[in-house]
Amino acid sequence: MITITAPAAEQILSQQPAHGMPCLRLAARLDAKGTIEYGMGFDEKAEEDIQVVAGAIRVLISPGSVELLTGATLDYVEINPGEKRFIFINPNDPSHKPVKRED
Repeated sequence: MITITAPAAEQILSQQPAHGMPCLRLAARLDAKGTIEYGMGFDEKAEEDIQVVAGAIRVLISPGSVELLTGATLDYVEINPGEKRFIFINPNDPSHKPVKRED
């Protein structure tokens, strides 16, 4: 359903609260311009949530976000020198442009 890269998983696990075993909640919605907005944070599972395991991370997704997040990848990358952040690479996003690789 969703892929979490090794750098993203490492960063998530380093930020996970020490008490309990909360899951990582991922959310997505279309804004007025048709672009996907994302949210993420640690949370407890609600009854209606879909729970998936991506590597060592338990992920919670509400039913309303499943379609937008299916096939997406969460990565943790260096945007500028010394500036890292989480990014979503999502083929469901209308602004997504796949990278063509030369073999």
